Amino acid sequence: MATYNSIGATYADTRRPDPRIAARIHQALGGATTVINVGAGTGSYEPSHTVLAVEPSSVMIAQRPAGSAPALEASAESIPVAEDSADAAMAILTVHHWNDLEAGIGELLRIARQRIVVLTFDPDINHKFWLLEEYLPEAAAFDNTRAVPVDRLAMLLGGARIETVPIPHDCTDGFLAAFWRRPEAYLDPEVRAGISLFAQTSDAVIQPGLARLSDDLSSGRWHQRHADLFGRDALDAGYRLLVADL
Repeated sequence: MATYNSIGATYADTRRPDPRIAARIHQALGGATTVINVGAGTGSYEPSHTVLAVEPSSVMIAQRPAGSAPALEASAESIPVAEDSADAAMAILTVHHWNDLEAGIGELLRIARQRIVVLTFDPDINHKFWLLEEYLPEAAAFDNTRAVPVDRLAMLLGGARIETVPIPHDCTDGFLAAFWRRPEAYLDPEVRAGISLFAQTSDAVIQPGLARLSDDLSSGRWHQRHADLFGRDALDAGYRLLVADL
């Protein structure tokens, strides 16, 4: 909660839902007519039939748009609603922030009747992303302390299927790897303010890597090393959609 009370103030500006990712999430929810969004933040990717958002940060709740589903200030590990309260539960880019993963997954299983949909990242792939591997390896090492192996998450969900979610080059949702073909964005403090990795890593760790990135962009070295990226419309940066039928 402390992280999102800190970075949440500008979150709605840089973390606008990407319609292509939204389509994947809504397709995964299938025929669910009632949905609870856990770790809901500002309401990104909530379908119209969301009946409740669960979010521990009041700063994030305050940025939910008018007409959103009602929001309950609570943690994923202890959701004060009855079991089988909705057809589906969803959790979008949030499980790596939970203090007790097993308890949070247990709550998803308790409140959902039919399906659980989780969007997360595979750290084995995500941490090979050029920004982390070449410029911020120390930040990636920190991220490993909170990242959740996808196979473990699938097991806790009772055997979820795992789907790859490629990130489009013009992704509108400014999470960590969204700017894989727009490297200059990582030099923008407003962009970094909406990415939890930066918020949770000290400037002493981040700034030397960003300085190297700035130099490599100015000299053209980055573009020489990554010329192949400009021929791609989307990139597998390790983001995965897990779908569990109950």
